Amino acid sequence: MKPPAFVDCYGDLADHLTPEILAHCPGIEVIYGEPASEDELIARLAGRRHAIVYMGYLSKRVLEACPELRSVAYLSTGLATHADLHDADRLGVRIEGVRNYGDRAVAEHAITLALSSLKRIAEADRLVRQGGWQLLRSEEIAGATFGIVGFGGTGRETARIAKALGAEVIGWSRSGDPGGCGATPVAFDEVLERSDILSLHLALTPGTAGIIGRDACQRLKQGVILVNTARGELVDRQAMLDALAAGRIGHVALDVFHREPLSPDDPLIGCDRVTLTPHSGWYTGRSVDNLLVAGLRVLRRHIEQSSVADG
Repeated sequence: MKPPAFVDCYGDLADHLTPEILAHCPGIEVIYGEPASEDELIARLAGRRHAIVYMGYLSKRVLEACPELRSVAYLSTGLATHADLHDADRLGVRIEGVRNYGDRAVAEHAITLALSSLKRIAEADRLVRQGGWQLLRSEEIAGATFGIVGFGGTGRETARIAKALGAEVIGWSRSGDPGGCGATPVAFDEVLERSDILSLHLALTPGTAGIIGRDACQRLKQGVILVNTARGELVDRQAMLDALAAGRIGHVALDVFHREPLSPDDPLIGCDRVTLTPHSGWYTGRSVDNLLVAGLRVLRRHIEQSSVADG
């Protein structure tokens, strides 16, 4: 049996593995670089009982081709976009993600996108670079109504920062509990109708996919700034584009998309009232270290639990 492996399919995390970080789960084999094919990913995982994986899709074919595989510590929060969870469960492969490693980083990014939209930073930057010079009216976050959808770790942290900046913070979550972040819980429709800035912080599940659909877009406050640092599929893409074109949405600020990377002809790219970043809100030095340590701890727990079960 091969040893547990760290399979970094982007090749940008393994370089952060210091001896101190690796000490959390000694004896693993580190494999990094984008696999040329699904077959190469299978070859990396085949013959192993346990692995830690970053940015490799664990499809039904991959899982079925690795019958020895019993557990995967996956370096992400949103597992539905990284693995066929139904088939993993059917095959007895435990896939566990890592939570809360980048709450502050993502929250700061959401606030930055909101402020950039309010202050029209991207538009002003383009204007000056193109030789223009004129006053661009902007708005302040102090006194604005900042709506949070989802009171998980990033939602709560975003609410705290927005409140500290002087915004009135309201929000909705499925649990209804704002978790002491200072936000006022309200009904879903109310957060849509009152928010000057609406920031999404939900996990992607069958129950949340498309939660900002055509009906929700019609309920949005005129000119709202829509910020999404969670998952692109939370929003009905065409409904969002239509609401943006009609002026119901004043500005869209996105770090996540339905398909990544965006195609060069994507209509979002040519729109002035859109701010785009390449799904990097979480990617700070501190968050990477947090993610690696937490993931290795999950892997070590899987190995230890498996050893106990095997007697």
